[in-house]
Parts: sequence; C-alpha cells; structure tokens
Amino acid sequence: MTLSIEDRTARFTLAQEIAREAGALALGYFERLSTLAVEFKHGGQDVVSIADREVEVLIRARIAEAFPEDGVLGEEDGLVEGKSGVLWVVDPIDGTSPFLNGLSHWCVSIAVAFAGEAEIGVIYAPVSDEFFAGARGLGAFLNGAPIAVAPTRSIEDGLLGFGSNHRIPPEDVGRFVTVLLEAGGMFYRNGSGALMLAYVACGRLVGYYEQHINSWDCLAGLCLIKEAGGWHNDFLAGEGMLEGNRIAGGAPQMKAGLVALLEKAGASTETIA
Repeated sequence: MTLSIEDRTARFTLAQEIAREAGALALGYFERLSTLAVEFKHGGQDVVSIADREVEVLIRARIAEAFPEDGVLGEEDGLVEGKSGVLWVVDPIDGTSPFLNGLSHWCVSIAVAFAGEAEIGVIYAPVSDEFFAGARGLGAFLNGAPIAVAPTRSIEDGLLGFGSNHRIPPEDVGRFVTVLLEAGGMFYRNGSGALMLAYVACGRLVGYYEQHINSWDCLAGLCLIKEAGGWHNDFLAGEGMLEGNRIAGGAPQMKAGLVALLEKAGASTETIA
C-alpha cells in the first residue's frame, strides 16, 4: 500500500516549501543567538531553544492548513494523530547543540511516511543553503541536481558518519570506534544525524551508524539514501517510529564491511544483515 503519485507529489511540493520557510525562520534566530531562551531537557547536552519550538509551530501550522487530516510527529510537541494514514515526521532544528554554539551543522528535517514507509525526505541546511530533497520513485536531489551514494569507496577509504548520545553506554560507543579504527576506517561526526545522512546520500560519506536515534532525526535522511541508490536497515521495525531504533545505511558495497564491524564490536545486527 503506497501513496498515489498525486498525493505524494502534492506533499513533496509542500514539504519543500515548508522546509525553506522553516529554515529562514531558524536562520533568523541563529543570527541572534544571544537573545534565545534555552532549556535543558534531559541533561547538559540535551537542549531546546525557543527557536526549536517556534519553527515546529510554523511547520505544524502549514501542514494543518494544507492537509488537516494528516498526522504529525515532531521532536518538540510529540504525536498528533491524523485520519488520512499519512504521518509527517519533523525535526525543526536537528543539531540544536551546534546551532546554539554558533556552528553551521544544523538543519530542518521533514519526512512523510505512509503505511510504514518513508515516502518523502527533505533536509535543508540554511547556513550553507544546501537543500536535499527526495521522494519515493522520484530520485534524490541537492539544490535541484541529482545525487547518488558513493559508488566505489568502502570502510577503509571513506568516511563513516557516526552518531552517539547519552542514551548509549560510553563503553559501547568506544568499542565501536575502536574496531572501526582498527579496521583502517575513520568516523565523521558533526552533531546532526539528519545532515550526516544527507551527506551519505550525496556521496560525501560512505555510510552512517548510530546505536539509537529518533525517527525525526533520521527518516528524511533514510528516504534520501534509498532514492540515491543506497541501503538502510529496517529502522521502523518494532516501535522505531515512536521510540527510535538502531540505524545503519550507506552505499551498497559497504554493507558487509559495516555488519562485520558491528559483529566484532558485539553490537546487534538483527535489523541490518
């Protein structure tokens, strides 16, 4: 069961419009960081600002205006169920910590899911003005030009995007980094899972792994990777949409190498291999 091409195209157009509007609003806040009110959610590294909240308000309002029967799942205000079966999954500012520290690696991430599949993925990085957009069967694009995952590189000669957070025991994080480096690989981390996934889709990174990530951080990026010719694990297995899950994906030729690393690090490959 999939969305009709008409329904997908209409929402793809809207998602791109909203991402640009949301990005402009977020960029305005970024340019006046000293005025922002900041809250700590679960610890010193888990923060939210008025910018996150106001950008999500904008996104939700635009969706409700155009498709009032669609559901929305957002990082800041949770799940509002709809009647159409379509679910928008949004992160108003992915990379809040870089954002609040004046770094450029943050983005607006908007995905549309239907019947357990990511149908649309849009990621906009306003500081660099890089706009990633993809939809099932329509391909993936960066600023309007088609993109593809890295065609030949592997663990040994490419950069692997790597995410970590305080939900995961530090020893698990260290164990994976150790086996990656021992295998001749190198990790890349910028604080935004969505943006690193977009980098996989356009071939800058050979793949991405994180032991636990939330759906609003990654669903748009997973759509982009698939449309760019890559692969990813079954992130939505179990309660992945609402509770998050392990994530792995990248160019087709590096799947076996990543699975081998995870096995050596003692990590589960249940939803990957």
